[in-house]
Order: sequence, then C-alpha cells, then structure tokens
Amino acid sequence: MPQINFTLAEETALALKLNPEKLEETMRLAAAIKLYELGKLSSGAAATLAGIPKVVFLSKLAEYGVDNFDFTEEELREDFARA
Repeated sequence: MPQINFTLAEETALALKLNPEKLEETMRLAAAIKLYELGKLSSGAAATLAGIPKVVFLSKLAEYGVDNFDFTEEELREDFARA
C-alpha cells in the first residue's frame, strides 16, 4: 500500500488545534472530499481514503459544502444492487 508523508508547518498544526491523530484524520477526510468533488474518486473510493464508511462520508459532504447528489450511473447501480 502506498504511503505518503509530508511536513506540516508548526503554525498550521497550532492553528488547527488538533492532536496528531485527529489532524491525520482531518487531512485524510479533506483530501478525500476534494478528490471526490473534482471527480477523481467515486464516493466509495473517497470513503476508503478517508477511512470511514461510505454513508458517513456522504453525510460529511454537507459539512464541507459539497453536493452529494452527483452520482455516476455506476454508483447508482452499485447502491441499487446493495439495497
């Protein structure tokens, strides 16, 4: 599994007021949401990146101001098949 590491400025970490675990969680969710918004990841793939269930990911979209009703035909078929 690929792993990505990057350096975060101390000022940024302090401004976010998050412990390292919560900071990682927040960064993964933000990246997943943005990649979903750009159409680079499906909602399922973005949820996997964020490390949360798809239903939770979809509910988080509203908190970030992202429309979650922009499903691809494939996503709608997958959701219908699981229903």
